[in-house]
Amino acid sequence: MTTTSETPGAAPSVQLVSDLVTRIPEFRGVYENHVFHQGGVQPHVFFWDVVQDTVRSFLGEDPAAADWRRTLDFLEEQICRGVLGIDEVIVTSFLGDLPSPQEPGHAIVHQLGPVMAARFVRIRPLG
Repeated sequence: MTTTSETPGAAPSVQLVSDLVTRIPEFRGVYENHVFHQGGVQPHVFFWDVVQDTVRSFLGEDPAAADWRRTLDFLEEQICRGVLGIDEVIVTSFLGDLPSPQEPGHAIVHQLGPVMAARFVRIRPLG
């Protein structure tokens, strides 16, 4: 069950960012910096930072980062909704930007929930 504050008229991808920051407040600083530099919410651009922070958390490199498990759980929950704008951001700008097999942190792909894991294999069959 999701407890989010729906923003009337917000695109699903922008709502995804808002819901992520609401659910996982450790992303608030990244979000505020993003909005300042981008002049608004650019979900695909924002998710580059989400990927970086999530991988750093997974590797134990940043104790202040949001716990990677919470981020993966949230994204799995969201992708299960089947909303096109949300799926596009998660698949393209999260799963697509996860580390390659030769990069540190690639093992995070083995921690993806079932729906994200299936999408990941579809877009990156070689890892």
